Amino acid sequence: MGNAATGFFVVFAMIASVVGLASSLAGINHVRLWHADSLPSAASVAIIAWTLTLLAMGLACKEIEQQIRNARLRTMEAFLIILSATQFIYILAIHGARTHQPR
Repeated sequence: MGNAATGFFVVFAMIASVVGLASSLAGINHVRLWHADSLPSAASVAIIAWTLTLLAMGLACKEIEQQIRNARLRTMEAFLIILSATQFIYILAIHGARTHQPR
């Protein structure tokens, strides 16, 4: 099925997905309130989620390098690599909102 990193990859991917969901909820709350007090929590959870996603992406790259995986792992690896880029864009958008406050 995989190598020794497969179990860790799946565990970190699941942890990153749950923290990413919490990051989305904090981001929605920040957009809904649009107040300076909600920005730090949204930004910090987003950075933590991105860090965990990068950790899982590193394990995904190790899985890709080994070339011993099935179709489900390949799909999960692809989603995780794409997700790491989109979460970085999300972090940039949250920090960009700090400079542009609505009137």
